Amino acid sequence: MVAKTEEVVSSKLDTFKLLLAIAVLIGGIVGFYYYESESQLYRVLGVVFAALVAIAISSTTMLGQNLIGFGREARMEVRKVVWPTRQETIQTTFMVMVAVIIIGIFLWLVDMVLAQAIQMITGGA
Repeated sequence: MVAKTEEVVSSKLDTFKLLLAIAVLIGGIVGFYYYESESQLYRVLGVVFAALVAIAISSTTMLGQNLIGFGREARMEVRKVVWPTRQETIQTTFMVMVAVIIIGIFLWLVDMVLAQAIQMITGGA
């Protein structure tokens, strides 16, 4: 029973934190347009600062912690991937380009044949 009560309180606190983070982000965006007469550099820095504060606030929630954990796991998985060498990448790109050219020529020929057939059927000039 006590654990459920703490979960509900934590969930309400998390909801409040997420709403606060959204409010901070919206405040930064509104401030960007409100202070239109100021330098664009300062306005952009204000939005970036608001976004960083919103990220910091939301990272303290359970959802934020899950997202951070997901990011760490994704980074580990990316490290496990065997990436192709430069030579393999160039060879594959070349093969794709050749295939695109061949298919393009084929479609061009089909288009010419169909255009001639339609011209013959309709008796066009």
